[in-house]
Amino acid sequence: MEDSGSPILSTATVVVLLILFYGITLYVALRIRRKKENADAYMTAGNKVGFGVAAASMTATWIWASSLYASATSGYNYGISGPIHYGLWGALMILFIYPFGRRIRQIAPRAHTLAEIMRARHGSSSQLLLAGSNVVGSIMSLMTNFVAGGALIAMFSPLSFVHGVIAVATGVLLYTFWSGFRASALTDVMQVLAMLLLVGIIIPIIFFAAGFPEAFESGSANLSPEQGNFFSSEAFLNQGAPYIAAVLAYAIGNQTIAQRLFAVREDLIKKTFVTATVGYGAMVIGVGMLGVLALYLGVEPAGGDSNNLVPQMAAEYLPTALIALFLIIIIGALSSTADSDLSALSSIVMADIYGQNIAKRGRANPQTMLFVGRMTMVLATAAAVIVAGLQLDILDMLVLVGALWGALVFPVIASFYWQKVTNRAFVTAVLTALAVFLPVRFDWLPMETAFFAVMVDLLNAVGIGVILGLMAFGFFGLRAGQVTGVLATVISLPLTFGWMHEYTVLSASLVAYAVSTLVCIGMSVRSGASFDFSVISRRVGDFDERRSETDQDAPDDADADDRETAERS
Repeated sequence: MEDSGSPILSTATVVVLLILFYGITLYVALRIRRKKENADAYMTAGNKVGFGVAAASMTATWIWASSLYASATSGYNYGISGPIHYGLWGALMILFIYPFGRRIRQIAPRAHTLAEIMRARHGSSSQLLLAGSNVVGSIMSLMTNFVAGGALIAMFSPLSFVHGVIAVATGVLLYTFWSGFRASALTDVMQVLAMLLLVGIIIPIIFFAAGFPEAFESGSANLSPEQGNFFSSEAFLNQGAPYIAAVLAYAIGNQTIAQRLFAVREDLIKKTFVTATVGYGAMVIGVGMLGVLALYLGVEPAGGDSNNLVPQMAAEYLPTALIALFLIIIIGALSSTADSDLSALSSIVMADIYGQNIAKRGRANPQTMLFVGRMTMVLATAAAVIVAGLQLDILDMLVLVGALWGALVFPVIASFYWQKVTNRAFVTAVLTALAVFLPVRFDWLPMETAFFAVMVDLLNAVGIGVILGLMAFGFFGLRAGQVTGVLATVISLPLTFGWMHEYTVLSASLVAYAVSTLVCIGMSVRSGASFDFSVISRRVGDFDERRSETDQDAPDDADADDRETAERS
């Protein structure tokens, strides 16, 4: 790699590239801007997005800084199985969304956020709990993408990390600010085409410039036995399994994903998510192979930071012209997720905080909502830029946020199917799971004490059963889900007992799933609630159309459970 004192691209070149890239995306956003903006279109594009745009947007949104950099890190740490674990499980989680997505759209065809449905189903406490988790998750996602952009620009040019972060943040905010989700979705099409160029042309050029396939023969001595084993248990337990748990939670709890679910035409949901599954898997595994190549070549990450592996390999093996193209492609990839986070945050604040909790019920002003949404984007961008200065590890952030959302997965899914789930059960399950998750994740419990180790291993087995059971339930129905969940728990218990607690990240995720599920089921089974799902479509709809107070009469607090029961009588 060239000396960091002699940047590959000049400041003027990088500035021109960024102006061209963000200038074109801003032009697209301004072209679709309406003279009289519509709050619902700003959030979900009127629920009428077609297949091509929806599939591209879903793919581009799921491929963010973590998907590119962390996949390469996984390949560098675990060998060829690393990118497979990262890309395959992430792709399957996109596929996992669609059976639940069809149910969600069936009961709430005009929704804007999942939290909005939770209010109609339970009350404001459940709504704000889900909305709050998304605010935290989206700001962390914004931060990781800004960090990736800043580091990339600093590596290739004389500009500093801070300059790069500010440039990316400003560019994304400019074009997303005007048209919200519609700008995000349409620019995603351009960005996913650029990513196809990365995987189809640029990565093969790097491979052959580095001496492929001879490099894989001569460099095999650089691998440990575990890195050379495609079926490495270390790779699965440290990367594959935690990522399965994390991305499952992202699939259900993340507003950026839900926003695309609500935006696409209902009859195109399956087609869209199946296509995005294939696109994501191919692109992410392809980029991750750069990490595997770096491992075989014996490359040391610049500054000891594995997040630098992807740009480092590009700087080493690409000619200057292709490095400029590579820079723009990666900037486009992280921008596609950053603009999705801004759109998601604006929708949460518009619909969940202002539209249903600050404004009088059914009286939210759509123009005020637009102002609130745009100001949310500005404040979120500023907050993410400030946090980006911490330069936290991207892969750690991904797993941490995903595990936090794991506490929400079962209560959220159960609330869409099971009439007996109550507001108290939902809130208590999530808060209890978080209370147990945090000490396990940050090693606050003395695992050398038999009691704690045994309890965590027991909950790990239950967590495995919950995850596999939910997957089976989504695709094959309730009976298959119940049988799979029970069998998976029974089989896992003797296999994981006595050692699983040593894998902190995986254990914390599984514990979150297990505790939230056990508490939610335990409290709901004893409840007398029998919720009528047909009322949700009347309580959740367009803000631009005046709705009666009766249609907005959703439960607001923990007393909602009693009103739900009475309403059905």
